[in-house]
Amino acid sequence: MSPESTGQNEHYIRVLRRRFRAWRGHRPFWAGLFTVAGGIPIAYFPYATMTLGNMTLAMSTTAGAGSLIIGVLLVTLGLTMWFHSIVRVFAGVAAILLALISIPVANIGGFVVGFLLALIGGALSISWAPGEAKDAGEAPFAEHPDEERPEGELHAAAVPQQQGAGSGLAADADAGGHRAG
Repeated sequence: MSPESTGQNEHYIRVLRRRFRAWRGHRPFWAGLFTVAGGIPIAYFPYATMTLGNMTLAMSTTAGAGSLIIGVLLVTLGLTMWFHSIVRVFAGVAAILLALISIPVANIGGFVVGFLLALIGGALSISWAPGEAKDAGEAPFAEHPDEERPEGELHAAAVPQQQGAGSGLAADADAGGHRAG
């Protein structure tokens, strides 16, 4: 290997960053991040205790188990968005529904913070679509459908060719019967 070959002299952090950006580009990364970040406060706040001087504030509610389940499910859906992006629409709808359910169950949806983050993550997951690869042989008119086209191209695409009565159709050969019947 020569010292001028590409990739040999790069710092490993630069290589890891490039790999992470490539990985992130093929999945709804931000949707998963918002959903995971929304599940954490929903699951955390019902079990949190704060100390203000000598006074201990306990946030325990009767719906603590429900809050924990909703938070864990939101974290799981966020990870699902990252690692199984094929089910992104289901995960997005489920995240939105769980965020809405967290309002009455989990201390107003983790004091609105978890609710909003999970709602945004679910919406991003539903709206995300994988990018399409650019083909070198792409038609020049595909980018601008309203552009002028040659006369022959318009007529060939717009008017279907009709077959005459005497053209040996397959339906005439089997007395009009369907292939399957």
